[in-house]
Amino acid sequence: MKDENEAAGAIKVGNAVLDAAREALKELRETWDSQAVDAWTRMVMGRTGRVVLTGMGKSGLIAQKIAATLASTGCPSFFLHPAEALHGDLGMVTAEDSILALSNSGESEEVVRLLPSLLRMGIPIAALTSRPDSSLGQAAEWTFSYQLPQGEGCPLELAPMASTTLQLVWGDLLASTLMARRGFTRDLFALNHPAGSLGAKLVKVGFLMHDKWPVVGSGASLTAVLNAMTEGRLGMTSVMEGSALLGVITDGDIRRALERSEQDGRNPLELSAKQVMTRSPSTIDEQALALEAAGAMETRKITFLMVTREGVPCGVVHIHDLLAAKVL
Repeated sequence: MKDENEAAGAIKVGNAVLDAAREALKELRETWDSQAVDAWTRMVMGRTGRVVLTGMGKSGLIAQKIAATLASTGCPSFFLHPAEALHGDLGMVTAEDSILALSNSGESEEVVRLLPSLLRMGIPIAALTSRPDSSLGQAAEWTFSYQLPQGEGCPLELAPMASTTLQLVWGDLLASTLMARRGFTRDLFALNHPAGSLGAKLVKVGFLMHDKWPVVGSGASLTAVLNAMTEGRLGMTSVMEGSALLGVITDGDIRRALERSEQDGRNPLELSAKQVMTRSPSTIDEQALALEAAGAMETRKITFLMVTREGVPCGVVHIHDLLAAKVL
C-alpha cells in the first residue's frame, strides 16, 4: 500500500509540473506581444553591437542558453553575470550593445542595481519577466512577459520550474524572429557549427567530393574498366566522352554483365564500357547540401553520386565520405 501511495504521489507531483507549464504556455500563445517583438527585433538589427543577456540564479542559466542560441543563429550575443558586472565587467558592454535581462520577479537585486548604470550609458534594455510592473519591467523599453496561471508547479511552490520554461520559450521566440528577419540560411548555420552532426549535414557536397575520380571512354575494354575501378578505389568508374557523362559502371554492373555474357555464350572480355554501363546516372550539384546527397543515396539505394558544376561532372561523393563526415 505504501508503494502504491508513493507512486500515486509521484504521478500527482509530475502532472502538476506539466500542467503548470502547459497552462502557462497556452496563456503565452494568446497574449504574447508581436508588436513589441517586432520593435525589439528592428532595434537589434539596426545596431552594430551585441545582445547582452543577464540574469541571476536559474534565470541566469536560461539567459546563458538564450545567448548561445542567438549567437549560433547569426546574432552576436554573450552572457554577462550581473554580480560580476557590478564589480567591473560592465565595461564589456559597449554603446552599440543592447541588454536583455531576465528576472521572474523583476526585482532580482543584482539585476536591478545594474539598471541605473545601463540607463546612464544609454543602453537599450529589454526585460523578460512575469511582472511588467516590476522595477525591471518599468526600466525596460521592451517587456516580454508571461503569466503562471497554475504557479511554478513545484511541490513547495519555491523552485523556478514553469517560469524558466516560459523564459526559455520566449528566448526561442525572439531568436526565431531574428533568424527570419535576417534571412538566416542553412549555409550560415553551417558556418557557425563546423563540428558535430548538425554542421556536417549542412556542409556543401563540393567540400566532401573527390575531385579526381576514375574515368574511361565508352569503347574501353572490360579489363580497362576493372583497372580504372581498382586504381580509383571508389567501387565505380564514370564513362565519359570529353566533358559529357555517358554513364557509370559499378561492381554490380559488372556482375550483371558477366551473367548476361554467360547466358548468351559470349566472351565477357569482349565487352566494352558502353555495353556494361548504367546510363543516365544520378548526379548532384556541388552547391547542394551533404544532407541532400545522403537523402538521394538512401532513396535510390546507391552508394555514390556524380557531382556536377553547371551541369558538367566535377567529382564524385561516396557514401563513405558522408559517413566519415558524420552526415549519416
